[in-house]
Amino acid sequence: MARSPDSPASKAAPVTLATVARRAGVSPQTVSNALNAPDLLRPQTLERVLQAIEELGYRPHRAAQTLRTRSSRLIGYGIRPTPPGTSAPVMDRFLHALSQTADEAGYRILLFASPPGSAGLKGYEELLDLHSVDGFVLSGTERGDRRQAWLEKRDVPFVGFGRMWSGRQIGDWVDVDGASGTDAAVEHLVGLGHRRIAFLGWPRGSGAGDDRALGWQRAMRRHGLPVRGRRAESVDDIAAARSAAGPLLDAGATAVVAASDMLALGCYHALRERGATPGEDVAVVGFDDSPAAALLSPGLSTVAQPLEAVGRECVRLLLARMSDVGAPPERVLLDPSLVVRGSIAAPSD
Repeated sequence: MARSPDSPASKAAPVTLATVARRAGVSPQTVSNALNAPDLLRPQTLERVLQAIEELGYRPHRAAQTLRTRSSRLIGYGIRPTPPGTSAPVMDRFLHALSQTADEAGYRILLFASPPGSAGLKGYEELLDLHSVDGFVLSGTERGDRRQAWLEKRDVPFVGFGRMWSGRQIGDWVDVDGASGTDAAVEHLVGLGHRRIAFLGWPRGSGAGDDRALGWQRAMRRHGLPVRGRRAESVDDIAAARSAAGPLLDAGATAVVAASDMLALGCYHALRERGATPGEDVAVVGFDDSPAAALLSPGLSTVAQPLEAVGRECVRLLLARMSDVGAPPERVLLDPSLVVRGSIAAPSD
């Protein structure tokens, strides 16, 4: 027969710091802060923890408590593998912003390999067991991602750079509004007189890719422009993107909005194969504002993500979650900005 929390048998069990944390709906670190550094907590959180301590009759053993709740001042960040011969300059910029902001808050970022799928969860488990990291920042969130539910089940603080793209919404996240970015690109092109605006995106099923496609489609329909036959798909590879862009150019597109700068570069190659010039003959817009965008000839117009702001918000949300596990989830959606360079011009006809 199940015993109630107030049964004699339950009261006989030792009351631990973790017991208090569960009763108050906070992390063990927050209970430790209530006992040792109460000024770090919000008044309502401190009151909730002290009430749980009083109700449970918790009497901490100071030496053991310090050992159990010592903060490592480490934040784990899993590095996703990239295909051979490719780079991830955008994520490099994000990681720099994240590390700098964490450093200013007195934390260090601990990097570890995190392959996609169930195999990647092993790295998170090992870091919790061996290094006692205080929390995690997730990136590369995707449909069917198991990390959020896995960490939530274990009461481990985390924040995602990227939304939950399917299923129940879990935890805090910061993301960039990709649909807003491609919408702004189409709006700018329409203002220049373009009407046959194509979209070169990733294969359907990618959360971020589908979001960027949605912005293009939304803006096109708002202006009464046709989308049928104006969309192509490619993996994030220059050669594949060059092949995928060909039919769009052959169908008479005067502008191409791409889901990434890599896809836009493939479009550059497809244009030059036809003896055409990006910007002069067909406008091209990328997404990410990678370091190469400004170095291309002509310079690639692109949608820039506010990565410094993303890094700051990720650290802010994670520290708040460490302080109060029971607080409502916070989600932040940031607007990107269109950077106009030489690859955008009015249609040649």
